[in-house]
Amino acid sequence: MLIVESFLLALALCVDSLVVSTTSAFKSKMPYRRGLLMALIFGFFQGLFPLLGALLGGAFKDFVASVDHWIAFGLLLVVGGKMIWDAFHDDDEANSLDVTKVSTMCLLGIATSIDAFVVGIGFGLKSTLSQTLFTVLVIGVVTVLVSIIGLFLGKRNIPIPEKTATIIAGLVLIGLGTYTLLEHLVF
Repeated sequence: MLIVESFLLALALCVDSLVVSTTSAFKSKMPYRRGLLMALIFGFFQGLFPLLGALLGGAFKDFVASVDHWIAFGLLLVVGGKMIWDAFHDDDEANSLDVTKVSTMCLLGIATSIDAFVVGIGFGLKSTLSQTLFTVLVIGVVTVLVSIIGLFLGKRNIPIPEKTATIIAGLVLIGLGTYTLLEHLVF
């Protein structure tokens, strides 16, 4: 189940990277090499942040062992709910950035990975180090691949249903949190 859970988590977390890479390629006419660099930066941060979160969660695992499933559920519920909320509330702040600069790409990589940090805390509470490292690797690789897909979509002026994708991603995170809670309470 770890493979399926990791893949679904990766897809849910990298939706914002897909949207940003597609929009950046479309609006800036970004060359493919720059887009590939953006994808690698997004993958790096999207993998790093849940790892840092998992290390933090793992450090407190012994203190919260009796309620870790509730914490993981709560964190995934909040992040998933925030994604659904954001889908209905536009943010035009990113439209004024020069996305071809590496510093801007890093800022966007960090901004799109903050939710992954929070999810990583919950993951660190319930997973072993090897499970965490596997999931972090899956998240990073999937983010790079999805960001490259976003680059190609943006270069070809193919829109993505941003609102729908964000809502689905939020629902997937809420579903994973619910699964975590039920897994502990029922099984």
